[in-house]
Amino acid sequence: MSRHRLLPLLALAGLAGALLTGCSIEESICSDGEYPVLAVGGAGSACVKDGQEPDKGYARYPAGKVPEKVGDKWDEYWQTRTLDENGKEIPAPPM
Repeated sequence: MSRHRLLPLLALAGLAGALLTGCSIEESICSDGEYPVLAVGGAGSACVKDGQEPDKGYARYPAGKVPEKVGDKWDEYWQTRTLDENGKEIPAPPM
């Protein structure tokens, strides 16, 4: 088989393997063993190890509004909002 025919077949086999093993193209907000937190009164977020509390200046996302994947509904939502020091949702400052 010529090289020109073999390369597309190899690429297709790699894609099929990724799909069969459950590999996702979507990028997670945080790594395994971490959860996302939101900057209070500012723009931005961070990831905190499971079992640890957020650092000062950060808070957990409200229940049911936690982003999981980059670009998902809640990731987009929090691009324009943040929390104030009382936990109330407010517009995020311009970046």
